[in-house]
Amino acid sequence: MQAKRLDGAPGGLGTLIRAALPAVPGVKLLPGVRKASSKGFTGLSYTRTGVEAARADVEAYAAVCSFPRKDTVPLPYPHLLAFPLHMAVMSDPAFPYPAIGMVHLENTITARRAIAVGEVLDLSTAVATPRAHAKGALLDFVTTVTSGGDTVWESTSTYLRRGARAEGEPAVGLAIADAPTVGVQWQLPADLGRTYAGVSGDHNPIHLYPLTARALGFRRQIAHGMWTLARSIAAIENRLPDAVGVEVAFKKPVFLPGTVAFADRTDAGVHTFALSDPTNGSPHLVGRATPG
Repeated sequence: MQAKRLDGAPGGLGTLIRAALPAVPGVKLLPGVRKASSKGFTGLSYTRTGVEAARADVEAYAAVCSFPRKDTVPLPYPHLLAFPLHMAVMSDPAFPYPAIGMVHLENTITARRAIAVGEVLDLSTAVATPRAHAKGALLDFVTTVTSGGDTVWESTSTYLRRGARAEGEPAVGLAIADAPTVGVQWQLPADLGRTYAGVSGDHNPIHLYPLTARALGFRRQIAHGMWTLARSIAAIENRLPDAVGVEVAFKKPVFLPGTVAFADRTDAGVHTFALSDPTNGSPHLVGRATPG
């Protein structure tokens, strides 16, 4: 597929409005807003080039997610640089579903090496045809980050569109048996979603305030899934190699304010970890980190 180029300063209020319009009755039928049919969707790709991992941005992200201050970027950080590409794809009229209502189910990251603070990167994100799921359709957003022509970081963010239909047998999600449940507890403040939105650019209303979250079906605001991933990786970051693969499944939302428990188990260098509800052990996130 021919990639579209994303230029200028991405994100901000304009991006949020473009993402929300296709979910508004009446407005969603207007030219330039109306979504294409899913039957004819064969894929979509966007690129950003010459993107610097700026120190001020990296350190702001690291502080919110509890990573140490270093001269290399935290493992999940390139997702922030790719997030405008995700939003560009979802906001494109050719993409068949509104961005509002897309549920982030799983995420995988493969780091080939550490990325230096200040390094200049080229990014691309592509999504292909939907896959079947028992509750709807799955869309895999595949991001590739290169430096000097070499691939240094890759990820796949899998989103669910509830109620949509796709051809094929329903996919089986990431399964991690016997994830640990007993560990250190973290107290999460009510404004965590707003704080993370400030460094990530992800201003989805479900993360911001009780009122905006209730408007979209949640009893109060919830933490970003990618914050829970980042905070979990930060807890084991000093024991991971530069070349590493991480895969996580987001199981249930973390309501804010709230308390979560993080636990990690290591076997032959492989970390299996979970973020869970300390009152009953039910998981919010389960994951695995494997040396590359």
